[in-house]
Amino acid sequence: MTHALVIGEALVDVVHAADGTVTEHPGGSPANVALGLARLGRHTELATWLGKDARGRLVSDHLTASGVHLVPGSDHAERTSTSQATLAADGSATYTFDLTSRVPEVALDDTVAVLHSGSIGATLAPGGAAVAEIAAAAREHATISYDPNARPTIMGAADSVRGHIEHLVSLADVVKVSDEDIAWLYPDDDDIDAVRRWSRSGPSVVILTRGGTGSVGVTATGVEVEVPAPRVDVVDTVGAGDSYMSGLLDALWTARLLGAKRRDALTLIDADTLRTAMERAARIAAIVVSRAGANPPTRKELENEVVG
Repeated sequence: MTHALVIGEALVDVVHAADGTVTEHPGGSPANVALGLARLGRHTELATWLGKDARGRLVSDHLTASGVHLVPGSDHAERTSTSQATLAADGSATYTFDLTSRVPEVALDDTVAVLHSGSIGATLAPGGAAVAEIAAAAREHATISYDPNARPTIMGAADSVRGHIEHLVSLADVVKVSDEDIAWLYPDDDDIDAVRRWSRSGPSVVILTRGGTGSVGVTATGVEVEVPAPRVDVVDTVGAGDSYMSGLLDALWTARLLGAKRRDALTLIDADTLRTAMERAARIAAIVVSRAGANPPTRKELENEVVG
């Protein structure tokens, strides 16, 4: 059976709502991507770094209940990492972190259809170097996907991580990046110009997400597609980008464009196929922002729910 392998942080989001209430939810960008893929029926493994503590059990129970398989060794951290998420009145979130990251040993072979990494675990030492090595090795077998999902409060200055992020982009076949990420990395550049530049550095597809205004896809062959975001009442934006990522990968999987043997076909993706994938991803993200926390839909819910 082919499967997705996701590498990166799983943690507990300590959410401070605008009304002063505080709640704790399992989170972490790569963990959210794994959750989204598993809920869509994809066999998904997550290599992460959790503690054997109450918060670690909260995260692992949450993930395994939806079908995510934790890679052995993922629970060897001294404690489970946390993020403090502060929600504004419009539902947008800002984050601060208490996080450590390591990468447990992973198996790479032709059963891995896609290897996804991103965010803090892909940049924070020492795990970031391991992620880059694994991504390079996995290209023999799998599609490589990457989401920078920048968190300046823990990643530091953009100058200190830009080169590493650009290296991970060059190793990837599919990249999703937000307009906020681009603004942080390249404050003097137009966001679509930066994405076009990335699309010429290695990836077959680069997607730029712009929150409620939609997303733009750019391919290595010069195809560009713009997709509006569905209209929806926003509860909060936690996990929206991660859910977009999992929806995009699921759609490309359905189109038989994942796996190293399909790399040439992915490079030649046409506008209609890309638009279909982006529309599906946008619909999933819209469902997530209409709910509290990172709570992506199952495949059955997606088939039955209308958004907008």
